[in-house]
Amino acid sequence: MFDNQDQLINELSSLRDFIRWTMSQLNQHQVFFGHGTDNAWDESVQLVLAAVYLPWDTDPAVLDGKLTTTEKLRVLDFAYRRIVERQPLPYITGEAWFAGLPFNVDERVLIPRSPIAQLIEQHFEPWVGHQPVTRILDMCTGSGCIGIACALAFEEANVDLVDLSPDAIEVAKTNIAKLDVADRVQAIESDLFSNVSGRYDLIVSNPPYVDAVDLANMPAEYHKEPALALGSGDDGLDLTRRMLREANDYLTEQGVLVVEVGNSDVHLANAFPQVPFMWVDLPEGGNGVFVIDAATLAEFRNEF
Repeated sequence: MFDNQDQLINELSSLRDFIRWTMSQLNQHQVFFGHGTDNAWDESVQLVLAAVYLPWDTDPAVLDGKLTTTEKLRVLDFAYRRIVERQPLPYITGEAWFAGLPFNVDERVLIPRSPIAQLIEQHFEPWVGHQPVTRILDMCTGSGCIGIACALAFEEANVDLVDLSPDAIEVAKTNIAKLDVADRVQAIESDLFSNVSGRYDLIVSNPPYVDAVDLANMPAEYHKEPALALGSGDDGLDLTRRMLREANDYLTEQGVLVVEVGNSDVHLANAFPQVPFMWVDLPEGGNGVFVIDAATLAEFRNEF
């Protein structure tokens, strides 16, 4: 708890008071934003409202309402965990939004933030728009956000959510239930393709891809996330190389593989300069997402 907690309880009264105070503390302590918001105001609003069980888009008229002592203590607890312990806000609230959908998250999974959400909203056109999509694989699924969002975008498709971590699989199962897609979505514990079978029209993945240098220099908030979900060797591409070698065995003839490698895109391009990766231009920002089709994977298989 904060050393001056009793004083804060006495001096701060309304939601607006606590939002203003939290914003000042976030700025004073130079807290890093990158798990759903990019500024102190939005982070403060979400933190304080979540602490008193109000939605982020609640009517501004309630901001002058006074808090009970119990509510003040909960707000201060949230603020302490965010400011002093540097826990990312979604771990504190237990929820993160992705592709316009709410997902359960905790310390067992990476917090959803992939720009692949933009491709899901576009139904991955033009890469898969010319053919029916009946089977989708979300590799390294974590919370299940990408695969579940795909299931809701492609209403005729069955989706497999795959992760090496049994903890991640448990979280993904809660989101399958939360978003009511159990009839078409299943979670599978697997080391990449080891426990899956058949072929998919679309394989999509946000695997661990942070290289060793970036991982060592990430802000404290990122080190609260599972290390297994972030780093993948010196250049961040250990898992991606395996996917490139193996994915063609699990794609339909017209299938495509979509992978996010973030800042490790430079490493990938340097490692395989002869491979014609299609790098996606993301209108809302984000980088390092490539598309490669089954025929190209087959042609260059021995290069990976």
